[in-house]
Amino acid sequence: MKAKEAITAIRPEDNGSPVRKVDGEMPLISVLPLLLDSPGRQLGVEDGSHQPLGTIDQQSLLEALGRMIAARDDCSVVTLECGPSDYSASHIARAVEDADVHLVDLLTIPAAEGQLNVTLRVRCEDPTGVVHSLERYGYNVTEISSNRYQDNSIAMERLLGVQTLLNI
Repeated sequence: MKAKEAITAIRPEDNGSPVRKVDGEMPLISVLPLLLDSPGRQLGVEDGSHQPLGTIDQQSLLEALGRMIAARDDCSVVTLECGPSDYSASHIARAVEDADVHLVDLLTIPAAEGQLNVTLRVRCEDPTGVVHSLERYGYNVTEISSNRYQDNSIAMERLLGVQTLLNI
C-alpha cells in the first residue's frame, strides 16, 4: 500500500509552517517513522510532479493500515518466542504447513533479553496441531488465541451463571 492510498483531504498548512512532504508512491511502512517525527503528526503527500494530493495524519494512516489486514473469523493467533539466531520465517511457515494449516500473517517484534516475539495468524479454528508442529521444530509457543477457546470460555461463564442460580 502506498502513501497516496492513505491521504485525507488537502488541509491548509498550520500557521504558515511548511508541512513535511512525501512522495505518493512511498510505501506506508516507510511513511510511519516520518509521520511520527513530523511536527503536528501530519505529512503532505505529492505526486511525481510535486503537485499536492492531500495529507496523511495519524488517523488516516491507522485506517489505511487497518485496510491492509484482512479480517477473518476462521483464524487463530499463535505467539512464539525465539532467539534471533533461531528465527527463520520460512522455517516457521514450514512448521505451520506441516500441520496442514495456512499461514495468513507473520509479525516479528523484539522482546526482552534479545529474544523475538513472533505472532502468527493461522487459518484454523483449533491451533493445537500448529502448536505441536512448532514445538517439534524447536519453537517455544507462549500464547494461543482462537474462536474455539473463546466459545469455551463463554460456555463456562454461562454454566457458572446457571450453577449460581441453582444454588440460590
